[in-house]
Amino acid sequence: MDYLKEYKKWCESDEFDEATKEELLKIKDDEKEIEDRFYKELEFGTAGLRGVIGAGTNRMNKYIVGKATQGLANYILKRGTGNKGVAISFDSRRMSPEFSTQTALVLNANGIKTYIFDHLRPVPELSFAVRELGCTAGIMITASHNKPKYNGYKVYWDDGSQIIAPVDKDIMSEVQAITDYKAIKEISIEEAKEKGLYNVIGKEIDDKYINELKSRVLNPEIVREQGEKLKVVYTPLHGAGNEMVQRILKEIGLQNVYVVPEQEKPDGNFPTVDYPNPEAKEAFKMALDLAKKVDADIVLANDPDADRLGIYAKDSKTGEYMDYTGNMSALLIAEYRLSQMKEKGILPENGMFVIVSSNLAKAIAKEYKLDFREVLTGFKNIGEQIKIEEQKPNGKKYVFGFEESYGCLIGDYARDKDGISAVMSLCEAACYYMSKNMTLWDQMINIYEKYGYYKEGQVAIVLEGAEGAEKIKEMMENMRNNLPEKIGKYKVLEFKDIKLDIVKNLVTGETSKTGLPTSNVLYYELENDAWCCVRPSGTEP
Repeated sequence: MDYLKEYKKWCESDEFDEATKEELLKIKDDEKEIEDRFYKELEFGTAGLRGVIGAGTNRMNKYIVGKATQGLANYILKRGTGNKGVAISFDSRRMSPEFSTQTALVLNANGIKTYIFDHLRPVPELSFAVRELGCTAGIMITASHNKPKYNGYKVYWDDGSQIIAPVDKDIMSEVQAITDYKAIKEISIEEAKEKGLYNVIGKEIDDKYINELKSRVLNPEIVREQGEKLKVVYTPLHGAGNEMVQRILKEIGLQNVYVVPEQEKPDGNFPTVDYPNPEAKEAFKMALDLAKKVDADIVLANDPDADRLGIYAKDSKTGEYMDYTGNMSALLIAEYRLSQMKEKGILPENGMFVIVSSNLAKAIAKEYKLDFREVLTGFKNIGEQIKIEEQKPNGKKYVFGFEESYGCLIGDYARDKDGISAVMSLCEAACYYMSKNMTLWDQMINIYEKYGYYKEGQVAIVLEGAEGAEKIKEMMENMRNNLPEKIGKYKVLEFKDIKLDIVKNLVTGETSKTGLPTSNVLYYELENDAWCCVRPSGTEP
């Protein structure tokens, strides 16, 4: 894309409003900024669109959102499913309410019915609503845990899962086919309501979602009994999780829930954190301060769209709050739920456990005789496995799934990771182990003692803008073309290049195919049951 030519067009064409032109004229002497805004168009990654808010083709704004929605509308109309409607939700980020209203009205202008939440809601409830309302698609306006300058646009399909191939590519083709922003159809909100196309939803879906989660509690009596003692500190990090978390915990019987007051209200500027991500230790500072003050047993944090959950649990022996990785907290929930389901005789004989990255999960799946599936990063790949099995006459029954980025799903009522049910499940587990005079940290150690000790870590290298994207591409190619003999102190035994569909056995010299969908991922099998994986994020710089 000729970024200067595109910049000039946005500054001069009558396709764009005066406010947009005014914003762009302020950067007329900053070529680097112009390049960053116009060197490419925002593309669908692992979760749809995501970008910095502002004017330009490489930014989140009403033109890019409108174009994406018009392309989606064209795709839905070609499939003839517009009468089923589209569910729309949004989180606390800047411009989220405006983008969600615009999205609804573009769809309405194309004759497609929409169901839009009355105010912010978590991602998992949107996934649930798509299924509950029988919609053809869903849209969530969110940039998840990215920094305040970002927003995004996640597209879900009729099963409640984020779009996968070939639907994602077909929608993108429709979006790319729109070369004139004047092709984006418009309708007033009054006319859309008059025609029955613009429908506001809220409490009725909240109630159904909460009741669905409550039905998944395995030991309700123990939760009510121990809920009088268990102390929980929670922070929504200025996001969408607060109302649903407080409601579910109250309704299952927890009586000592302390919400971090400075982070309770929704605020897209995230004034108390640089990075509203429960993976980042800094995000827990205020919650841990409050935990020490009230002597809490567990400390929990959702990201702004509440699909992820971070956790600290108190070690009663040392008084320290111990942090959990995403894999650790998910496996704690998995071991609790699977052991209790087995004990109660409700663990399906043909159960399926789907994950992204954990050798410990394999050991747990084996223990409970579950079919074990490992998929590429992105919860949509877990959703795809559920759908594949559902369509078989005697398909496997999904029991649990997770990815290391702090997200899991405890049942098939939704098709995205659910930070609300994760809060509920961890608090239920904490009550259960408390009834056995154990803490969650004691149980984590028990899991290691039972299955073996597994250690893990993640390093994120952030490189922003056009230069950053080029540098990331260069780094991946360097690693792809220069296979190391060792990573750290461990020998590389096998190398998988998922993008090129190649497996190289460095011991025997044999090569084979991965059999996985194409993805820019490099995977190194190391000695001593270790491994390392490298990939560029589909949603972050």
